[in-house]
Amino acid sequence: MIRLLIALVLLSALPACSSAGAAGRVQIMASWTGQEEQRFLEVLAEFEKDEDVDVEYVGTRALSQVLQSEVRQGTPPDIALLPSPGELAAYARDGHLVPLDGIVPSGQDQYSAQWLELEKVSLENGGKQRFAVAVKADLKSAIWFNTKALPGPKPQTGEELLALSNELAAGGRTPWCMGLGATPDSGWPGTDWIEDVLLHQAGPDVYRQWAASKLPWTSPEVRAAWTTWSRLAGGTTVRGGPKSALLTDFGDAGRAMFGPQPGCLLDHQASFILGVYQGYESSPKVAQDFDFFPFPAFAGKSPASVVSADLAAMFTDTPQARKLISYLASEKAQRIWPRNGGAFSTNREVGTSEHRDDVSKKIATILTSDQSLCFDASDLMPPKMRTAFYRAVLEHVDDPSRLDSLLEKLEVVRAGVSEEERVEFPCR
Repeated sequence: MIRLLIALVLLSALPACSSAGAAGRVQIMASWTGQEEQRFLEVLAEFEKDEDVDVEYVGTRALSQVLQSEVRQGTPPDIALLPSPGELAAYARDGHLVPLDGIVPSGQDQYSAQWLELEKVSLENGGKQRFAVAVKADLKSAIWFNTKALPGPKPQTGEELLALSNELAAGGRTPWCMGLGATPDSGWPGTDWIEDVLLHQAGPDVYRQWAASKLPWTSPEVRAAWTTWSRLAGGTTVRGGPKSALLTDFGDAGRAMFGPQPGCLLDHQASFILGVYQGYESSPKVAQDFDFFPFPAFAGKSPASVVSADLAAMFTDTPQARKLISYLASEKAQRIWPRNGGAFSTNREVGTSEHRDDVSKKIATILTSDQSLCFDASDLMPPKMRTAFYRAVLEHVDDPSRLDSLLEKLEVVRAGVSEEERVEFPCR
């Protein structure tokens, strides 16, 4: 039977992780609580049916802090679901993780070559090893819209997206819903904007260098991304104006998109927003009331997408942990998440078959395709750089005239990033 521990606020409320080596038991830690937790418990229940292993699940919204504490005490969980490839790389380089080569099947017949590379970490000795399994993923390069309020063809290029935004504003309609609030990390919805614009305007190579803190924030490519974002979604093109965006939670921004007279028509948000929309009081229906189109590339650039993923990593090498992490990578486990809606697998054998609507099928198709996939850049940056990025986004929205000063401040932070703190993942 799955044993369940929830650590929501106080680290002291969490008992020491002591399952390592316990006969027939494995402990796994993740950030999921509520509905996400229940869906993951269904995945774990199938594992317990097949194996003579008890699973103890620890769910905490303070995952990074709790996990760091347990690792320092020498009592890590057997497996943890890391929300950031930057954290994965840090734990791997510090010797806390077990390499999965030889433990988890290569997956070459089920996963794209790029996803298999995204699960590897470059080590200080110049080698590269697989340390993770992508349990579920999200597409971040998505622009959502009300199907009834905005019918017809959608932009195929970045230039067409700019034209649409300007055309709507000129016609007295507000193009963009926007909320930059997010506890405890307000600002990240704006960093997603910068990442998407830079990737689709400058290309994957530039994006990869910037995400790894190797490209100056004052470079022409980075500055152009900020100014293009302002042209797309700044001033009167945002519902309520910049001040409203600063005060609105990202999950509430899309509410105005639905109703008899929508207050905004477009929302730039990751695929997990699909479930948020369906929870609104107006109960909009996927495909019928809302849909998305991929963030389009600017002239001369190929299609690409920013993605995020929850990465399972193994901290203790026990037979039970080996069985569980291999199971999480399997087609069987990967089918359970999508079956309940709102979650997406990178497994090609799962593909679109388990998704119940055409919108989810489109997302799954992109995530399992051969197009360029790049991890969320802020998730790769060291904490001090990421925090400065969040803050700069909020300050820029409040006063765009200070852009050069903000970029110079960000560059000072980047200059202080050591070689050991830089994390570089493939982005082709």
